[in-house]
Amino acid sequence: MSLTSINPVNGAVIKIYPEDSVHTTNDKIQLANSAFQNWKITSMKDKSALLSKTATVLRKRKTELAELMALEMGKPLKGGMDEIEKCAGVCDYYAEHGAGFLANENIKTEASDSYVTFQPLGVILAIMPWNFPFWQVFRFLAPGLLAGNCGLLKHASNVPGCAIAIEEILLEAGFPKYVFQTLLIGSEATGDVIAHRFVKAVTLTGSTNAGIKVAQQAAGLLKKSVLELGGSDPYLILADADLELAAKTCVQSRLINNGQSCIAAKRFIVVKSAEVEFTKLFKTEMELQQTGDPFDAKAQLGPMARIDLRDELHEQVLKNIEAGALCILGGYIPEYSGKHAYYTPTILTGVKSGMPAYDDEIFGPVASIITAEDTEDAIRIANDTSFGLGAAVFTKDIQMGNDIAQNRLNAGSCFVNSLVKSDPRLPFGGINQSGYGRELGMFGIREFVNIKTVYIK
Repeated sequence: MSLTSINPVNGAVIKIYPEDSVHTTNDKIQLANSAFQNWKITSMKDKSALLSKTATVLRKRKTELAELMALEMGKPLKGGMDEIEKCAGVCDYYAEHGAGFLANENIKTEASDSYVTFQPLGVILAIMPWNFPFWQVFRFLAPGLLAGNCGLLKHASNVPGCAIAIEEILLEAGFPKYVFQTLLIGSEATGDVIAHRFVKAVTLTGSTNAGIKVAQQAAGLLKKSVLELGGSDPYLILADADLELAAKTCVQSRLINNGQSCIAAKRFIVVKSAEVEFTKLFKTEMELQQTGDPFDAKAQLGPMARIDLRDELHEQVLKNIEAGALCILGGYIPEYSGKHAYYTPTILTGVKSGMPAYDDEIFGPVASIITAEDTEDAIRIANDTSFGLGAAVFTKDIQMGNDIAQNRLNAGSCFVNSLVKSDPRLPFGGINQSGYGRELGMFGIREFVNIKTVYIK
């Protein structure tokens, strides 16, 4: 068995990687557990210094790593370099603040001393997707390793080069061997890794279906899981919104990473009185986006990560049109020479409940415009979803926007007059079919620790 890295620009095979055997995988788990015995007692000062060095290595290799992403999953070079800079930033953040997040907390009781301490769990399995092949890993890796855990990475099968590079980066930064290792395995082998007695917890970023399966496996073994799953993020454009700002921001959010992001804007819910003007501005902005080779500095959009994903997206678009939606831009596979995974930026209007663009996650450069009668109707439509990852509202009434974001929208992150994004300083995660648990911030570093009470009489 093997993992094959394929260039989505032309369908060419980049490299074939032999899969780890069951024996090799078990050896890696054993080595991780052995490494944990020393890593967990390594001083916070030393662990923080290694994270800082990791940030330095990432920045030194930024261009090379961006080129690797462009090859394996089609990310334009600028987006790839931005991603690596963000990975370096999360390392810097936890190197500076992580020790404070994990410091003992004294609790006054009748005891002579009582406090809460935060202890690492052990070996954590990270199951990660291809869309942000470095950032998704580093937002687990930085807090997880600083907390004293060891990591095993089961990366998406189409980005094995990125997976191997991450392990190499940590070794170059000076991390001890086996504190973080890549498992070159397919999805069918993941269950056995979760079941291994030395694996104490699992974190997954991926589809809702994958999350349900992993959650069931982990729960059956009483192992903790953190899940960051799909999303169908609503962006509410209210009657008093700055429509130019809204259109620019909404297009930016919809097309981040070629539209392949869990927290990309998916459903644009526009109050009726603003619909005509917003749609016009939105279409103009979409038309300005340049599609091209990810190695071309002028390209804002590259191909999708795989041809099968592009074909699934096109099928979803056609189903919406058959159900009555109007395609006012794109909606077709562009003509390029050879095999490719490109898809044209697309806008669907007249989207209603029962259509895939309303009910499901659309993962690609396709925008869905939904008309709302008024603000209350827009909030109703926004919450009419099984997901709950992110949401945004555009309005000049900041007090109203804050109230809607805080109290009215059902999502893990709600933004006002801005696109939804992850930030090392802020907790990130979803509710409902978008998963549970949190990454980043103080809450993220405390997900995979034993919150232990110590009581001294």
